[in-house]
Amino acid sequence: MSIAPPADVFADPTPMILPSILAADFGRLAADTADAVAAAKTRVIHLDIMDGHLVPNISLGIPVVQALRPHLPELFFDVHLMIDEPVRYAPAFVKAGGQNLTFQVEAPEVKNDLAGAVKAIKALGCHVGITMKPGTPVDSVLSVIDLVDLVLVMSVEPGFGGQKFMVNQLEKCRVLRPLLKPTQKLEIDGGIGTDTIAQARAAGVDWFVVGSALFGAKDRVAAGRELLAAL
Repeated sequence: MSIAPPADVFADPTPMILPSILAADFGRLAADTADAVAAAKTRVIHLDIMDGHLVPNISLGIPVVQALRPHLPELFFDVHLMIDEPVRYAPAFVKAGGQNLTFQVEAPEVKNDLAGAVKAIKALGCHVGITMKPGTPVDSVLSVIDLVDLVLVMSVEPGFGGQKFMVNQLEKCRVLRPLLKPTQKLEIDGGIGTDTIAQARAAGVDWFVVGSALFGAKDRVAAGRELLAAL
C-alpha cells in the first residue's frame, strides 16, 4: 500500500479509520498493528495511554510508543493521554514518536487552565487534541476549540475496550462539527463497528477509532472493507 507522508493527515479531508492498538496482540504488536493498518487502508493509528488514576485501567506507556515507532515510520501516531498529568509527560511522548497528543479536560493538572495546557503541548511541535468523558458536557472544551487541532468524543467510558456504543454521545458531535475548521478533525472512540460507524459519519465525524471490530475480526481484510463501505 502506498502511503503519503503522515504530516499532511490534518489537511486530508478523507474520513479515516484509526486502528486502536489497545485491542492488538501485544506479543506481536508491530506486526499486528501493521496488519490492521493494511486492512483499514489508513495512515493513522490510535494509542491509548492510561495511568490507572484518571481512568480505571493501566495500558501502555512511553517505552512501548518508542519501541513501536521505528517499526511503523510511515504512520501518524495519534496518542490519547488518559493520565493525570498530560503536560508533564507530553515531552517524553513527543520524543517517543507521538505526533498528536489528545488530553482529557478532567485531568487534575489541566482543568484550571486548558488554554495553557494546549499551548504548552503545541510548543513541543506536535498537534494537540482535547476530549471529555461521556458524562462531561461538551461545553467543557469550547473555550479552547480554536486552539486545538482535534476534538475527540468518547462514545464509551474510557478505560477498557469492547464496550457498547453510547449513541447519545453523537449529539456532542453534532454540536462540535459546525464549530471546527476544515483542518481540524472530529474524532470518535468507543464501540465503533460496521453498525455504528455510519451513524458517527452522519454526525460529522472525520476519524473513527476502531479496536475489537478490526483486531478481533476473523477476517480483517473483510472487516476493513465493510467498515470503509459503511463510511
